[in-house]
Amino acid sequence: MARQKRIHIEEDEFFVDLVFYNRLLQYFVIIEIKTNKLTHQDIGQLQMYANYYDRMEKLPHENPIIGILLCANKNDAVVKFTLPEGQKQIIASQYKLYLPTEKQLLEEVNRELKSF
Repeated sequence: MARQKRIHIEEDEFFVDLVFYNRLLQYFVIIEIKTNKLTHQDIGQLQMYANYYDRMEKLPHENPIIGILLCANKNDAVVKFTLPEGQKQIIASQYKLYLPTEKQLLEEVNRELKSF
């Protein structure tokens, strides 16, 4: 739907990196991209954007907003203690600058299959 989507909250102005809408599942997906290590402020920023879309943009029949935070590096403990337990609305993940090789993908799939 938008890149660098401008939102206004009273006199403050913010820019959401990416906003998508899944028509089949009827929910907004908000993506924030951080080129540095993830901080608790980044998670709070994404949570604020998700709350804004949930309260101002989402229609009553639509599903809850999904927020994805992609970062160059993350500390799982910071994510764990910043977000409420059991919440499924915000996801933080570290991105890679390159795709894995076919061999690496097969190894990962086999490793996952063995864990079942």
